[in-house]
Amino acid sequence: METFLIRLVQFFMSISLLVLLHEGGHVFFAKLFGVRVEKFFVFFDVKIGKWAGKLFSWKPKNSDTEYGMGWLPLGGYCKIAGMIDESMDTEQMKQPPQPWEFRTKPAWQRLLIMIGGVTVNFILALFIYSMIMFHWGNTYYRVADMSMGMEFNDQAKSMGFRDHDIMIGTDRGPFKEFMNVNGDFFRQIAKAKRVDVMRNGKKVSVNMPGDLDMLAMIKSYPIFAVPYIPATVDSVFAGTAAAKAGIKRGDRIVAVNGKKVATWSDFDYHKTVLGDELKAAKTSADSMKIRNVVLVVARQGKSATDTLHMTLAPDLTVGVAQTSLRNYYKPVTETYGFFESFPAGAKYGWNILRGYVSNFQYLFSSDGAKSLGGFGSIGSLFPPYWDWHDFWMMTAFLSIILAFMNILPIPALDGGHVLFLLYEMITRRKPSEKFMIYAEYAGITILLLLLIVANLNDILRWLGYM
Repeated sequence: METFLIRLVQFFMSISLLVLLHEGGHVFFAKLFGVRVEKFFVFFDVKIGKWAGKLFSWKPKNSDTEYGMGWLPLGGYCKIAGMIDESMDTEQMKQPPQPWEFRTKPAWQRLLIMIGGVTVNFILALFIYSMIMFHWGNTYYRVADMSMGMEFNDQAKSMGFRDHDIMIGTDRGPFKEFMNVNGDFFRQIAKAKRVDVMRNGKKVSVNMPGDLDMLAMIKSYPIFAVPYIPATVDSVFAGTAAAKAGIKRGDRIVAVNGKKVATWSDFDYHKTVLGDELKAAKTSADSMKIRNVVLVVARQGKSATDTLHMTLAPDLTVGVAQTSLRNYYKPVTETYGFFESFPAGAKYGWNILRGYVSNFQYLFSSDGAKSLGGFGSIGSLFPPYWDWHDFWMMTAFLSIILAFMNILPIPALDGGHVLFLLYEMITRRKPSEKFMIYAEYAGITILLLLLIVANLNDILRWLGYM
């Protein structure tokens, strides 16, 4: 429960900040050009019966704008006078145009008002990344320094890779880090014609097709390639199955139910198999039989192995912390001065955006649609502990996503309005108000369907159907 609350607080803090600043970008340009902003809300104040749907609101003296927070956390909005938007205030549009309305302003001013939110989100992301670079630097594990190399799945091995290959680079350039938000490591392999590795002290080149499906590489289980991490116990949690069975820090798991285990990836795979069997169990006796496992462990500093019988927890946890990259390798930290941090942050943010746009193509595949996530998936991206570095990294990433998604040419999003404004600027003709209203309805319908699919995916994952 504590983990859930920590993630929930981070999620609401991040989303509230991003929505507030996004809508603030629209408001800034609207007020700059003398357009009235009637409402400025974080989250939506959807009415329920006689209740206005507002958690709170206030209207400063001599101001045309009502500020507040709604109850429905699906984003936020600012109601700009004389504009067809999600408020669907068609009555206002029937009145004679006023000089302080959106519709009476030049097209270039309306365009700036519409891209104000996206611009703020993108600049905010670059600023956050810059401050992260300045305060914490950029810390990562260099792929070429991983002396134990990688562990590969069957698809990778069929292409010529072998366990313990140390990845150097491709015909597209050297590898930097194994995994980041972008998935650059896998994208580089997917598009490569050649991958260079160190194998037994010699450089070897593996020929590649150049058009691998990156999403399939990441979603396959076992994954295409992961750092080779021996199944050595980092620590044991008190009162768990591992503690009762006598497992100690430094012990290495070598078999589960007679199946050989070399790495934590092997171990996790066998746990997944047990999980599938547990879902199919008909009775509590069947479930208990599955949970009773036999582990063979090699004791630290000893050549002999011990065979241990234990009952796993209902969620199949053993009760140990796994070793990770930090146990075997020293990270690289790139530090930046205050002024150096801005180009470094801008470059990092631009690479994140470029990677996200590149990954967007997978949305239109069946696997991509299944990978859509709603609020649960977004919330799970935050760590189950409080860490300011991770919080700001995720906030910057979400700011870039918010900017990109809002600029898509879908009616009801900023990008839809931008599309119609560009049409007007090119043809010198405004789309009719009737068309704009129908387009807004169509856009809202599309967004609601995407929202339903994304959150339904979350529910199906939680129930174990995906």
